[in-house]
Amino acid sequence: MKPFKFAGLLALGVALSFAATGCKHKQPPLTRIPNSGLNGGENNNDLSNGGMLSNNNGGAGQMGGGDLANFNPDDMAQDRAALATETLYFDYDSSSIKGSEQSKLDAVASALKSDGSAKLLIEGNCDERGTEEYNRSLGERRALAAREALANAGVDSSRVATRSYGEDKPADPGHTPSAWARNRRDEFVLLHPR
Repeated sequence: MKPFKFAGLLALGVALSFAATGCKHKQPPLTRIPNSGLNGGENNNDLSNGGMLSNNNGGAGQMGGGDLANFNPDDMAQDRAALATETLYFDYDSSSIKGSEQSKLDAVASALKSDGSAKLLIEGNCDERGTEEYNRSLGERRALAAREALANAGVDSSRVATRSYGEDKPADPGHTPSAWARNRRDEFVLLHPR
């Protein structure tokens, strides 16, 4: 009887040990901010802000821009309607901008070039599939891809900030392929000084 009692106590001790330590919550990886083609497309490894900044939306969303974007979008007047028709859509699990979306990027670049005081916030979004951490990272890669494309079109990267909402702000709350397609997007928010 003693061996069974000892084995039971040992099992209880091991179970309590696992319960006490719990699972570590792994921090999402930092998204490296590209140099917008300024140095041959290499990554900017001088991320003095850690590459990500928190916003004031209760933790929902992460803002990128590192030391390239020199403004806080939350301190500026936001005009969501101005570029609402220029929303970029992405294929599943992709941050590559489709050729069919190029005219939208051209329109955004033109709007920024015609108004020198305006700045831009690019919000990257995903559908609900995938983990929260992965979708947050994918949303940031999508926003950064659009910023890179705008930089290649002649827009100064310091006028553009990015933010990822991952799956947190669906355009369509449905759980169908057509809803998912509408949720895989970048939205452009035109910003002006208050």
